[in-house]
Amino acid sequence: MKFDPTTTVSSEYGIFGLPFTEEEAKVVLVPVPWEVTTSYGAGTSLGPALIRQASEQIDLFDLETGKAYENGYHMQAQQEWLLKLNNEMKKKAQKLIGMVTDLSDDTKKMDEIRKEVNEASDKMSQWVYENCLSLLKKGKVVGLVGGDHSTPLGNLRAHSEYYKGQDWAVLHIDAHADLRKAYQGFTQSHASIMYNLMTSDFKPTKLVQLGIRDFCEEEFDFIQSRDDIKTYFDLDIKKHLLQGQTWHEFCGSLVHELPKNVYLSFDIDGLDPVYCPRTGTPVIGGLSVDQVFYLFSQLAEAGKKIIGFDLNEVSTGGLPLDEADEWDGNVGARILYKMCGWAMKTRSHP
Repeated sequence: MKFDPTTTVSSEYGIFGLPFTEEEAKVVLVPVPWEVTTSYGAGTSLGPALIRQASEQIDLFDLETGKAYENGYHMQAQQEWLLKLNNEMKKKAQKLIGMVTDLSDDTKKMDEIRKEVNEASDKMSQWVYENCLSLLKKGKVVGLVGGDHSTPLGNLRAHSEYYKGQDWAVLHIDAHADLRKAYQGFTQSHASIMYNLMTSDFKPTKLVQLGIRDFCEEEFDFIQSRDDIKTYFDLDIKKHLLQGQTWHEFCGSLVHELPKNVYLSFDIDGLDPVYCPRTGTPVIGGLSVDQVFYLFSQLAEAGKKIIGFDLNEVSTGGLPLDEADEWDGNVGARILYKMCGWAMKTRSHP
């Protein structure tokens, strides 16, 4: 479908104000309104809707990716059953966290809640896997929009199956290592996704992490024990930059760690909190938007292919959607647009 961006964009259109159907679009975005295991801030389950709402104000032509949007971007309708299940299970998870904090001795009740929450998380992840794999088999580029950072595990599993036999890596941008084992007893915790991935039978060839600045000793030891994990800690990055290394030079060293096929997993708290202050677990430090966008360009320059992606932890800060500050959604929408554009541009490589 040929879309004229000079025409008036109607709110009845889809993501970024584009009128493409799922069948017509090359990039299909899967919203996952889920934040069951979040342990600090609230509102990430409304992230997909917040981004969708802010996306229409983005000018479609991009200086770096040009008219990539002409390939078509489409966001699926939000699954209301999933949001309802999220709301029910989050209450239960918060009750369990409270019982643990209060040193409750009602182990039977805690085990019951933990089992119910874990089963619900498995149901969410299985739905994501089946949906994303189906889209991949139709030739779509699949991007997932969370939700907390537990949501993309099914998408990662789908990509692993679809690209079976090929080397591929996950480029993980985050403030947190997400390598905790069953954090707070939840097997699919937002703090456990990369542990679950790297201990699974669908793990990538390599995990490269960027911006990590909040982690426990167990996670650090796990990183050191694995040859297939390369972590660029935020403190080390800043030291090198302060000592004179350029960002261009750093990007070159990072890109060298990656095979041709790259999946981007982007937790918005990988950025300096000034960009998305209402994210669930903000941490001082972090990356600038300019640094991330330049890194994307260097992936393309090096001939890497972005095979899929996810964007997570954009949040309303616990407020209802109609009361939320628009800024976080604005930043999230612009980053998502860049990810869509670079995914399309890098697919033009031979």
